[in-house]
Amino acid sequence: MKHKTHLPITPWHIPLFVLCFVIMATLSFQIIRKANKEIGMQGEFHGNIVYAPPIDESSSIEQVLYKDVLGDSTGKRIEVNLGSQRVLAFEGNTKVNEFVVSTGLWGRTPTGTFTIQRKVRSQTMSGGNRAIGTYYYLPGVQWVQYFGNSQIPWSRGFSFHGTYWHNNFGHPMSHGCVNMKTPEAQWLYDWAPMGTTVSIYGNAPAS
Repeated sequence: MKHKTHLPITPWHIPLFVLCFVIMATLSFQIIRKANKEIGMQGEFHGNIVYAPPIDESSSIEQVLYKDVLGDSTGKRIEVNLGSQRVLAFEGNTKVNEFVVSTGLWGRTPTGTFTIQRKVRSQTMSGGNRAIGTYYYLPGVQWVQYFGNSQIPWSRGFSFHGTYWHNNFGHPMSHGCVNMKTPEAQWLYDWAPMGTTVSIYGNAPAS
């Protein structure tokens, strides 16, 4: 009867094994990371699974206005008409663009005069209540512009931002923010400097 010969484990086998493990783990991480970029990140909106589109990581991440401002000196301003669910962009008295949007349904979009006080290229947003079906977890929300004033600071979370979890623009669909089509949110983000005046008025329809 022949006996199997077992090769002895020498000290140099252990670091070689560790090196192979590290290489495999790194390759697996890179493959998973690439797949996540290609298919987007998974989120949830009111019980539905949604996927965020890939993000260009070369863009600037965040801008914050650390001082009070009286308004934008370039003459640019943004109007939000809650009744018609429209965002209007003006340079002086000339309207330069108009967008169909979705304002607050599960939370009221505030009215009044504000300024753009923080810009974030992309971030995760979450909130709502799972028990009543309003929970949301949304990674990769792009082109976020927070607005605020002395009564409602930007830290309350009201903003313009891109939207990938619904396409029901023209009807209230948000928890208080101004939902925009992502390319249109990018246009507004690039066009409006920090301190741009935002005027929000009217009454949103019930649905």
